[in-house]
Amino acid sequence: MSAAPGGAGRAPRSVLITGCSSGIGLDGAWALRARGWQVFATCRKEDDCDRLRGEGFISPRLDYADPASIRAALNQVLAQTGGRLDALFNNGAFATPGAVEDLPTDALRDIFEANLFGWHELTRAVLPVMRAQGYGRVVQCSSVLGFAPMPWRGAYVASKYALEGLTHVLRMEMRDTGIKVILIEPGPITTNFRKNAALNFERWIDWQASPRAEQYRSRLRPRLYASAKGGDPGELPPSAVTRRLIHALESPRPRPRYFVTAPTWAMAIAGRLLPTRVQDAILARL
Repeated sequence: MSAAPGGAGRAPRSVLITGCSSGIGLDGAWALRARGWQVFATCRKEDDCDRLRGEGFISPRLDYADPASIRAALNQVLAQTGGRLDALFNNGAFATPGAVEDLPTDALRDIFEANLFGWHELTRAVLPVMRAQGYGRVVQCSSVLGFAPMPWRGAYVASKYALEGLTHVLRMEMRDTGIKVILIEPGPITTNFRKNAALNFERWIDWQASPRAEQYRSRLRPRLYASAKGGDPGELPPSAVTRRLIHALESPRPRPRYFVTAPTWAMAIAGRLLPTRVQDAILARL
């Protein structure tokens, strides 16, 4: 089935979006609602859900690290749609910057719970609904860091590499169904992502006790706290992602993956053309 607008008498197309408190999720929710979609804009915190409800959204609380909230949110969605769901946009995620050697294993477990396991749990819960109706779209918001690793970002890179692999396999396995599985791979986008990354750095990384303390002091921390204000090279607003999301949801033949921002395109091309040692030398400076 294509995702073309429904005809007369058909209920509005429905989409469940995660991570809608701000940034990519919020921009996508507003844009899709304006296009006639029935948008379920979920957030991790109840205060953010209350704010969105005040703006006219249906906003169940959904925390990827809380399986009960995943089940409850999806049950609420299905109760309001008569048991169907046209699309799922997995979007909510966070980063924990720091050198891999300084990354506590519990920090890695924490990021995988929210950036991968929760996505997988929600997706698995949605797939039987889409199978029963014979169609659906699952769109995963990955990252340039899902295929181009960069220093100091090991935890996030690991979670996105895992997401890319899992999504690629799922897409192949869904070829004999009406369900289309799509990756969106943004580069730098103006959101609160950097601000939240700084908070996770403070929570997990004991940088002053690290053998890399001077590198943290002179390189990572100035960059981390400066980038928390935005303005990275090639940075685009969330609407750049929303444009790809609309195509992924509404095109009869969506692409398997969508690059967003010039840095994403540059890294994809470099990955094809340059030897690994050359790539490493370039990325090590970032």
